[in-house]
Amino acid sequence: MIPVTVFAGRKVAVFGLGGSGLVTAEALVAGGAEVFAFDDNPDSVANAAARGVPTADLRALDFSSLAALVLAPGVPLTHPEPHWTAVKAKAAGIEIIGDIELFCRERRAVAPDAPFIAITGTNGKSTTTALIAHLFASAGWDVQLGGNIGTAILSLEPITDERVYVVECSSFQIDLAPSIDPSVGILLNLTEDHLDRHGTMENYAAIKARLVAGADAAVVGVDDDWSADIASAIDHHGRKVERISVRRPVTDGYYAEGSYIYEAVDASTRQVADLAGIGSLRGTHNAQNAAAAIASARLLGLSDDVIEKGLKSFPGLAHRMEEVAKIGHVLFVNDSKATNADAAEKALASFDHIYWILGGKPKTGGIDSLAPYFGRIARAYLIGAASDAFAATLEGKVSAVKCGTMERAVAAAAEDAARDDAAEPVVLLSPACASFDQYRNFEKRGDHFRELVLARAAAGATEEVR
Repeated sequence: MIPVTVFAGRKVAVFGLGGSGLVTAEALVAGGAEVFAFDDNPDSVANAAARGVPTADLRALDFSSLAALVLAPGVPLTHPEPHWTAVKAKAAGIEIIGDIELFCRERRAVAPDAPFIAITGTNGKSTTTALIAHLFASAGWDVQLGGNIGTAILSLEPITDERVYVVECSSFQIDLAPSIDPSVGILLNLTEDHLDRHGTMENYAAIKARLVAGADAAVVGVDDDWSADIASAIDHHGRKVERISVRRPVTDGYYAEGSYIYEAVDASTRQVADLAGIGSLRGTHNAQNAAAAIASARLLGLSDDVIEKGLKSFPGLAHRMEEVAKIGHVLFVNDSKATNADAAEKALASFDHIYWILGGKPKTGGIDSLAPYFGRIARAYLIGAASDAFAATLEGKVSAVKCGTMERAVAAAAEDAARDDAAEPVVLLSPACASFDQYRNFEKRGDHFRELVLARAAAGATEEVR
């Protein structure tokens, strides 16, 4: 745990006692703050009290006596309407912050030279975060990996100059981190997302921009207009920015052409990586992730050969184009994280001869936008509540069968793919749907797919590649 000493001897309210909120309260207590912790869920309050966290009903507390209100990132700050604690804090004139902000202040206080890489963007954050951590770990660094990727930032090991902190940041977390100041800040891309929380695209982009605007060095993907404008603004203010593109060469930064990543400096270019054959980094979207990771690693001093070795050994993330096994000549890929059509597009663009398992609880727009990729699909296997709607979309364009369940879909797709004479047909779970009609979350859905595939692999002579 990282004890938060910057509020020692001061009164702090903490609201939201889920995973990260509970850790935040404990870190403040460990650092000497007088904590008043609360949640709208009585069970969460009871759990915190059982762990020794001081609790109090914040509805009855005089907020003017507090130094700050610390909110868990899921608690609304502005939209669709401010949470009642935020209303009380603003009326009392106290600051409202989150756990990322506490980390930044503690870092400045105890080890300002500790390398801190912060990653945000609409898509690709988790893969880029995990890849950067892997590159530094492969080089022998003490790497602390956390944030939105699943490990609360204040549960990491105490801050020292010898540790590198690689932190994924959501827009919710950045919104509560007004002084975020990483050594390297990465903004991958921006598309409409979480507008129910931020109100407008302009607000959403401005919050994301905060992470790179405060960085010692910024790495910004410039393949969308919002991010390109943010990169230009950083330039205008005289701060260092490395531009990233997978669509066109850049004059200063990194860009991808095919499987190659190039570095450009004053219009002079050199190849710095080749992603060919790295299954965990397949596809154009992963070329962007890799380019950003390479840029950040080189900014903090990793050599080209160390980076190359790290790229080749990167295992990837579960449920994100995860190569589960190869049975005979058929590759099985778990892309359960693809809960909408935009996400599924990345996988469909990365393979040919696809035996596509899709379906679940449908999202607005269905799969109509994926029509340009239908020519890559040998057959589709429909599961869950979206089966009828997706069958109608695919009719006359893609051979499709309603399987209903994952068990039947995997069995049918595996048998059909095994008869394909292509060099490497792919059984791809990329559902383009939420999981909630059949599974608690996309992880459970992907786990089930993996279990079914590995059971088939265990039943015969196979080459497992996971």
